[in-house]
Amino acid sequence: MTKWVYCFGDGKAEGRASDRNLLGGKGANLAEMSNLGLPVPPGFTITTEVCTHYFTNGHTYPPELREQVGEALKEVGRATGRRFGDPARLLLVSVRSGARASMPGMMDTVLNLGLNDVTVEALAAESGDPRFAYDSYRRFIQMYSDVVLGLDHDLFEEILADEKGRHGYDVDTEFSAADWRRVIAQYKERVESELGHHFPQEPEEQLLGAIGAVFSSWMTPRAVTYRRLHEIPESWGTAVNVQAMVFGNMGDDSATGVAFTRNPSTGEKSLYGEFLVNAQGEDVVAGIRTPQNLTEAARLEAGSDQPSLEKIMPAAFASFVEIADKLESHYSDMQDLEFTIERGKLWMLQTRSGKRTTKAALKIAVDMANEGLITRGEAVCRIDPASLDQLLHPTIDPNAKRDMFATGLPASPGAATGEIVFSSDEAEEMKGRGHKVILVRVETSPEDIHGMHAAEGILTTRGGMTSHAAVVARGMGKPCVSGAGTIQVDYRAGTMSALGRTFERGEVITIDGSTGQVLNGAVPMTQPAFSGDFSTIMEWADELRRMKVRANAETPADARTARSFGAEGIGLSRTEHMFFDEERIAAMREMILADTSEERRAALAKLLPMQRADFTELFEIMAGLPLTIRLLDPPLHEFLPKTEEEIAEVAAAMGVEAEQLRQRAESLYEFNPMLGHRGCRLAITYPEMAEMQARAIFEAAIEAAQKTGAPVVPEIMVPLVAVASEFSFVKAIIDAAAKEAMNERGVEIEYLVGTMIELPRAALNAGEIAKEAEFFSFGTNDLTQTTFGISRDDASSFLDVYRQKGIIERDPFVTLDEDGVGVLIRLASDNGRAAREAMKLGICGEHGGDPSSIAFCESVGLDYVSCSPFRVPIARLAAAQAACRARLDG
Repeated sequence: MTKWVYCFGDGKAEGRASDRNLLGGKGANLAEMSNLGLPVPPGFTITTEVCTHYFTNGHTYPPELREQVGEALKEVGRATGRRFGDPARLLLVSVRSGARASMPGMMDTVLNLGLNDVTVEALAAESGDPRFAYDSYRRFIQMYSDVVLGLDHDLFEEILADEKGRHGYDVDTEFSAADWRRVIAQYKERVESELGHHFPQEPEEQLLGAIGAVFSSWMTPRAVTYRRLHEIPESWGTAVNVQAMVFGNMGDDSATGVAFTRNPSTGEKSLYGEFLVNAQGEDVVAGIRTPQNLTEAARLEAGSDQPSLEKIMPAAFASFVEIADKLESHYSDMQDLEFTIERGKLWMLQTRSGKRTTKAALKIAVDMANEGLITRGEAVCRIDPASLDQLLHPTIDPNAKRDMFATGLPASPGAATGEIVFSSDEAEEMKGRGHKVILVRVETSPEDIHGMHAAEGILTTRGGMTSHAAVVARGMGKPCVSGAGTIQVDYRAGTMSALGRTFERGEVITIDGSTGQVLNGAVPMTQPAFSGDFSTIMEWADELRRMKVRANAETPADARTARSFGAEGIGLSRTEHMFFDEERIAAMREMILADTSEERRAALAKLLPMQRADFTELFEIMAGLPLTIRLLDPPLHEFLPKTEEEIAEVAAAMGVEAEQLRQRAESLYEFNPMLGHRGCRLAITYPEMAEMQARAIFEAAIEAAQKTGAPVVPEIMVPLVAVASEFSFVKAIIDAAAKEAMNERGVEIEYLVGTMIELPRAALNAGEIAKEAEFFSFGTNDLTQTTFGISRDDASSFLDVYRQKGIIERDPFVTLDEDGVGVLIRLASDNGRAAREAMKLGICGEHGGDPSSIAFCESVGLDYVSCSPFRVPIARLAAAQAACRARLDG
C-alpha cells in the first residue's frame, strides 16, 4: 500500500528535512524539528504525491487516504491525550499548505478546524474563557467559508463592522462572549442564505473539505502567477499539513509571532521579528493591531512604548532564543520562524530558510563562511545570481531635497519613483503601457502578486515588517514602505491623503524603502557602490569559476561599465550601432545607394576614420583584454531614408535626382529583412564594406597597443554564416586588410577571425567551418529564432499563453532551449573542436546573462559567456555556481 501520510511530533517523526520533495518544505521541517526534540504540536503531512493524484484524477483522493488520515488523527490524539470530534477530549487542528519551495501567503490555511455548535461549548468550558471560545469559532466560520466554501471574506467583515458600529467598539478585543455569539449566528445565516445549506458541523467533513481546498489553492491565479514569476514547476504540487491547534489567543500569557534569526533586510546577526499578545497567527501579518518587538534592544531602537516579549514572557523568550540558535546552526542558514505561546508554553510551528534582500543575503553568506558554518563555495552558491539586480536599484541622492508627507516602516530597501495606482490590475495595465507606477494599498494580499510584480515599489497603510507586502517585496527586490498609518486611502475616489495633502491617481511620488519615507514627486537617485560583502562574494566566485565573463558593448560608456563590473573583455561589439549618428548615417546611405564600387569606396572613405576612432577608444578602455568585433550585420533597410525630407537630403549629397534615389531605395525593399540581405551577405555583395571595417579594426589595434603598451589581439567575427565558403570569402578580405595595415605601419599583430553560429545549418556544418574559423561565438538570439521559426519581436503575444498552458516551461528567448538550440550548440562545439582542437568557444546572445543558460554553457565546456554590462556580476556568480555543481556532479 502506498504511504500517503507521514506523522510527526512528540519527539519523533516519520520524515526528515531531506524529504522536502515528498513532504514539502513545511512538512519536512516540522518532521526535522520533531526529530530534534523541539516543542512541535503533533500532526501529520499528506504528501505532494496526493496533490498530483488529486489533479490528475478529477479532484479525487487515493482510496487509501481516508483510512490513513484517520489513523494519523488517532496518533495525534494519543500524543495530545485528545480525540478529534470528541467534546469530552476536544482536539482541534489547523490545515496548512506546504510546497517544496516557499510560497509565502500564496496558498490557503484553515485554523480552529473541528469547532461546531457543540464543541465550542466544550472549548469554552475547558479554557474557562467563553469569549475566547466564541471568538475562535467565528474565526473558523469566516476562514472556512472563505477558503473552502468560496464565500468572499468581505461578506463577514461587513457583519463584523456593523456589530462594532452598533456597540461603538474600536477593536475586536472589546467584544464579549455574547457579542461573538450574535456574530456567529449572523455568520451562519449568511452562509445559508448565500449557499442554500447550513455551515458544516461534522468535523470529519470539515477536515476533508479543508484538505481539498488547500490542494485546490495550488492552482489559484495568485499561486500560478507566483510560480511563473519564481519558475516553480506546476508538477511539484503541494503537501498538506494537519496539526494539533495551539492557541496564542488564550489570554495575556499567550502570544504568537514571526521571527528571523538574522535581519532579513540588512543581514545583521540579531533576532528580528514581531509578536502579538493574545492573538492568532493571522493577526500578526494582517496589520490590524500594531505588532510588538521581540527584544528589548529592538524596542528601544524603534522607540516603542509597547513591552517586548523578552520583558513580559522572559522564560518563553529564553527558550525561543535557544531554539532559534539551534535551528540556524542545524540548517546552517538564516531561519524564518513561526511560534505560538499558549499559557506560557512555547510551541514551534514552522522553520524555513528565510527570504532576504540581496544585501542581506550577501552579508549572511559572507558572515556564515567567516563563522565556519559554511564553506566559501557554499556561500557563493547561497546567492541567487538574478537577485543581484536588486543591487542595481537606485537609492535617493543624499543631497536631494525631500518633500516628505508620510512615513511608514522601511520594509524592503531601495527607492522607487512612479505614478500612483490603487489596484494591481491597474498597475499591470500601466506597466504594459510603459508607465512606472507605485502600487498604493491599504494592505496587500496574495491576489496582489501581479500588481506588485508590475510596480516599481509598494506602499501600504497597514502591516508590519513581516506583513505580506514586506515579505513578498523583499523576495522580489522591490522597495516597500509598509504601515504608513497616517495615509488615508480612498479607493473609490482614487485618492490618498496625509498631513492635509491629497494625491490623486496618476500623480508621481517616491518611496524610500530604506527609511520608510514617502515623498512628493520624483527625487534624484544614485546608484549604490559595489564593495564590502558584494566584492567579497565576487572575489570568491572568481576563484571558483572556470568560464570567463565578457560583455556585449560597443560604446565607451558601456565598455567602462563592463570593466567596472569585472568583465574580462568584450564578447560582442555590434558595429552597426556605431552608424546611426547623423553624420555617419548619411555616409552609410550614400554607400548603400551607390551604383558603382568607386562610389561605394568614396562613401566608405568618410566612415573609415570614424570607425578607426571608435575601435581605438574601445581597445584602449579594454587594454590587455580581448575584444570581439562583429562586422556589419543588420538589414540595409534600417539605414535607408524613409521621409521625403531624408530622400531629398541624401539625393543632394550624392548629386542625383530625388526620384532616382527613391526608385533605388524601393529596389532594396525586402519582405522579410531579418532573413534577407544582412550579415556576411553584405560583405559578399559589398566587399568594400568588410574591407573598410577590417582596416579600421587593424589600424585601431596597432594605434591602441602603441598608446597603452598592452597587447591587442582583435577578434573579428563574421556574422550569419551558413556555409563554409561564405566564411572563406570574407576571411580572405579580412586577411588582406590585415596584411596591408601591418605592412604600412611595419608592425605585426596577432588577430583571430571567427564566426557567429546563429543558423542551424552553420551548427550542423561546424566541422567544415572550423577548418578556417578560429573561434565560434553562439548568437543564441538568432539561433533560437531560426531553430523555432519564431520572431522574438512578435513571440510575446503567444509564448506567455504557451507557458500558462504548459506547452513550454520557459520562454526560449530568456532561458536557452537545451533540448533544441542546446543540441545544436553542443554538436557545433564538439565538431568545431574535433576539427580545430584549440577552437575558442563563447556565447554572446542574451542568454549569456541568464543563470540557467550559463549552467548549460558550463556543461558544454564553452570558454566564456558574454552579456550586457549590467549583467556581468550575475554571469560571474552564475558561472562560479555552475562550476561548483559540475565538480560535485563529476
